[in-house]
Amino acid sequence: MTENDQPEVLLFTDGACSGNPGPGGWAFILRHVGSGKVKEAFGGDRNTTNNRMELQAVIEGLSALTRPCYLELFTDSEYVRKGLSEWMAGWKRNGWQRREKGKLKPVANAELWQQLDELVAKHRLKFTRVAGHSGHPENDRCDELAVAAYQQFL
Repeated sequence: MTENDQPEVLLFTDGACSGNPGPGGWAFILRHVGSGKVKEAFGGDRNTTNNRMELQAVIEGLSALTRPCYLELFTDSEYVRKGLSEWMAGWKRNGWQRREKGKLKPVANAELWQQLDELVAKHRLKFTRVAGHSGHPENDRCDELAVAAYQQFL
């Protein structure tokens, strides 16, 4: 347990796509630090993008939590990491729009970012960037599960 009695949880996520857009898969692994208990889950979509699957993996992982946590999110997606840690506050201020060449444009995947925004608000979050396909055991396992999820559509 952390100092404020929130459980400490590690969340590993990955998304994968065959073609972009194309069949895609997402996967997560949750690990409760205190007990060592692990939960894995994965799923897919017949026609999606890699970024959507990366976001869906985090959404599904956070949705599996039953109470507020101190959460360390491990992702190989710069889109997810920068979106959550750098870009989202500005998007929200601008009504879920981003600046492009001085003009406001709708944020891609806004409905997923909005869902993610609601979910992360319940937790204390730390981000850890993992290099994809680098021998990181949990990231490699998530990739394996995400690929298996989209292969059902091929």
